[in-house]
Parts: sequence; structure tokens; C-alpha cells
Amino acid sequence: MMQSLNLEQMITGWSFVSQTIFVPHTEAEYERLVELLDRLIDQVGEDETHPLASMMDVIGVLIENYETEHVPELEEIS
Repeated sequence: MMQSLNLEQMITGWSFVSQTIFVPHTEAEYERLVELLDRLIDQVGEDETHPLASMMDVIGVLIENYETEHVPELEEIS
């Protein structure tokens, strides 16, 4: 059964977390996330049970989405 949603707790928690995890809109924000992901990879490694493993996944998706929209793909050499 799903826990009841406590918006006040979520607001408090998100206010803190959103300083670290956010949708990047600038190159500087993107670079901050890449640096954070690098640090998480060093800490978490491939341990899928690590408490920060899902955070690493979320940041990876945010980075990938930014790259898809803002980083031109290299042309493949045939």
C-alpha cells in the first residue's frame, strides 16, 4: 500500500535536494552534474545496493537528456 503523501515533508526535503539534483539548463549546470556523477561513481562503483545508487541513475538520466538536446553528435566516419 502506498504511504500517504506528506507534501510538507516533501517540500522540506526537495528544497535541500534540489540544490544538488536539478534539470540542467546551462553548460555550467551540466558540468556541475557531470562532476557530481563522477564523484558518485567513485563512491558507489557498481554496487547496486548502495544507498546512492538510484541517485546516480537519476543524475545520469539528467545528463543524458541535456546531452541529447545540447551536444551535437559526432558524425560517423564511414
